[in-house]
Amino acid sequence: MISSNISERFIRFLLVSGIAAAANIGSRIVFSFWLPYVPSIVLAFCVGLCSAFVLNRLFVFRETVNRLYLQVFWFTMVNFAAVLQTLAVSLLLARLAFPAFDFRWHADTVAHVFGVTAPILTSFIGHKRLSFRSV
Repeated sequence: MISSNISERFIRFLLVSGIAAAANIGSRIVFSFWLPYVPSIVLAFCVGLCSAFVLNRLFVFRETVNRLYLQVFWFTMVNFAAVLQTLAVSLLLARLAFPAFDFRWHADTVAHVFGVTAPILTSFIGHKRLSFRSV
């Protein structure tokens, strides 16, 4: 059974992740005016990453034993794994699955939304145990 502390933290994580994901997806749409799809996803991930770090540190993982440089290092490492998941899911859907089903309605954006949501659980666990480790 999940304690109320963990579930409250996970809900806060989902909320701040939603805000960071909106920054990620919104900036990807803007970057796509000037850049191809993959570089847009990677740059947008950086926007989401910065937003997510600040919001998680302020609202989700307030008590941590890691020094700031370790928080930044592990946050980056956990999110590097997440960007690989995001990119894989986004490309799989946008380049293979959606064309196979003739899905065209904002296919890149829909694929990116699914890609951004794919690493939610692995990111939460990674940040809890590595980035913002507590006693």
